[in-house]
Amino acid sequence: MDRGGIRRRLALGVAVLAASGGLALLASGTAQADANSCAGREVRTLPFDTGVTHVYKDNGYVCAITVARRAGTAQTMSVSVQARGNRPVADTGSYYYQAGPVTVHAGHRCVWIKGSVGRSSVSSGWILC
Repeated sequence: MDRGGIRRRLALGVAVLAASGGLALLASGTAQADANSCAGREVRTLPFDTGVTHVYKDNGYVCAITVARRAGTAQTMSVSVQARGNRPVADTGSYYYQAGPVTVHAGHRCVWIKGSVGRSSVSSGWILC
């Protein structure tokens, strides 16, 4: 086999490996994002008529997402997390399935979680103190 044939086969092999590696990274990233999008362990579930807000905690950080019970049509959704003594951090918009994640550093402070889907909402009061 001449040098040109070897180079072409080597280039083809590298291209195939690069493409399969990119697809593997894309697939694993998508699966991970769909799972929950927050780090840590789930510490609260706040259900309401049109959705549920999940609260996670990890090393002093609190993360929350709001998930619609019925996905498929864009609707106004929001999720917010407020550590006591700080302003709330929120994600509000028109989404098909999920608002958030929203993460704040709370340390050992209480947090107030709010979530909404359409006209229905939930408010936790001060929790995780």
